[in-house]
Amino acid sequence: MQQFVFGVWDYVIMAATMIASIAIGLYFRFSGGKQKTNEEYLMANRNMSILPVAVSLMASFMSAITLLGVSAENYYYGMQFVVINISYGIATPIISRLYLPVFFGLQKTSTYEYLELRFGPQIRMLASLTYTFQMVLYNGIVLYAPAIVLESVTGLDRLISILVVGLVCTFYSTLGGMKAVLFTDLLQSLLMFVAVFSVVVFSAMQVGGFGQIFVLAAEGGRLDMFNFSIDPTERNTWWSLTFGGLLTYLSLYAVNHTQVQRLLTVSTLDRSRQCLWWSWPVLSVLSIVTCISGIGIYAAFKDCDPLTYHGITSMDQLMPYYVVSAMRSAPGLPGLFVAGIFSASLSTVSASCNALAAVTLTDYLSRWCVIPSSYIPWLTKLAACAYGLIFLALAFMAEYLGGVLQAAFTIFGAVGGPLFGVFTLGMFTTFANERGTSIALLSGMALTLWISFGGPRPPPVKLPLSLEACPFNVTAPVPAALKTVDYFYPYRISYLWTSPIGFVWVLAVGSIISLLWRQQHPWERAMKPHPDPALFTPPLAKRLRAKYGDKAEVQCELLKKNDVQELH
Repeated sequence: MQQFVFGVWDYVIMAATMIASIAIGLYFRFSGGKQKTNEEYLMANRNMSILPVAVSLMASFMSAITLLGVSAENYYYGMQFVVINISYGIATPIISRLYLPVFFGLQKTSTYEYLELRFGPQIRMLASLTYTFQMVLYNGIVLYAPAIVLESVTGLDRLISILVVGLVCTFYSTLGGMKAVLFTDLLQSLLMFVAVFSVVVFSAMQVGGFGQIFVLAAEGGRLDMFNFSIDPTERNTWWSLTFGGLLTYLSLYAVNHTQVQRLLTVSTLDRSRQCLWWSWPVLSVLSIVTCISGIGIYAAFKDCDPLTYHGITSMDQLMPYYVVSAMRSAPGLPGLFVAGIFSASLSTVSASCNALAAVTLTDYLSRWCVIPSSYIPWLTKLAACAYGLIFLALAFMAEYLGGVLQAAFTIFGAVGGPLFGVFTLGMFTTFANERGTSIALLSGMALTLWISFGGPRPPPVKLPLSLEACPFNVTAPVPAALKTVDYFYPYRISYLWTSPIGFVWVLAVGSIISLLWRQQHPWERAMKPHPDPALFTPPLAKRLRAKYGDKAEVQCELLKKNDVQELH
């Protein structure tokens, strides 16, 4: 495998990126309120400006794995994937009008506090534990995967990669809190754009122009974006990308604590909506350019595919391998690219450190023991630091866990749909209860994880690849004998349908059980006969206020003051 050793300028750029991130953390540690309160540390005093929040919303989930994976997806399976950006545009007004007003009105630190106000303490604990497990596993892989990819093609030691990214991220997010996370996301997002744009520019120069990228991609069958098949077993279609992408985006941006926490760091609901609306084009531009980078690399490698001749060992190594091949003659550019890839990991991990610290203090420690107010800020910072170190430990363990990379993505998708269904049941119905919703969540996650993990699974079919123009003798691999395998149908379903399946299951099962199996918890007796409009989506809340007036809000004032335990 071809390797490239970093030069002086590459290391200088990498070091400058890390130093700048640390400097931002130190600045916010010793300026302003100096992170002495949880309100500043976790919520940035709820007075952030729109730009850093909007960019951070994008950066929180555009990890290095996403950048590397999307480019490879378009290279090997075509540009059909770009259709997913339509779902982002559909989801944004839904979140802005139907979900965000509920969270903003309650002004809670943890998203899962809503579930206790609406249902009860058990479902809150179940959901927050699920979220914690999901994010811990995912972020360990976020640190590990780019390190092994970059080591394999650049010779950059994975131990150094994991330690540098993990420790730098833990340091600045622990010291500087939410403000440091948001402003470092600005810097890191810029580097992410530079990394991906540099691939597009160099590939265009290599093949004779930007338009030539699309000409060559079309000849290779990479520009077919009009697969309207309704077969759910096909990898990418308009329907799976639109509906599957819609549910995935909603599960991340409408109810996921990492994103909701950012949306609550501004002063008004209108400003929060502006953050959400501005994050959409930022995300879509990066997503589309990353898709184009994939076909740009295809145009350069179309007659000598590196995966086929074993120049690389996995699809995710494709983009770094191209950088090694095309940019090695430009001092500093490979370092700038690696800085962009590492920045994608930094932004994701730092967001998770802060978000998980909020959940730990609010959903766990504050419920299980009485903590003096003077200790709370220190415990929160300790929790953020602890999660960063846990991510580091898991990153090193990931090497020995075999298929954990695919497992992490599977869990991330499979958990999101059912959790989104739980919040939707709470906000859009008045009859859903804790027992029905809890059973629906557990059974929904069991279903989606079974569908995602079950096997054997049919291998995805790549578009045609070639070795005709390789500058060395390469023998094309002999295709394995075709075997007729009757794969179990649920295991053939596209990964994009996992979230919709989990979402629909939770809505259906939760509704049926809630209607058939009424429970009489003290919370429910407090809510009846007038549910609190503040806990429901605006259209339903408007109907409740018209029906019951202000009595419902007065009746549930105890709940809104966080005195829920008095009702149990």
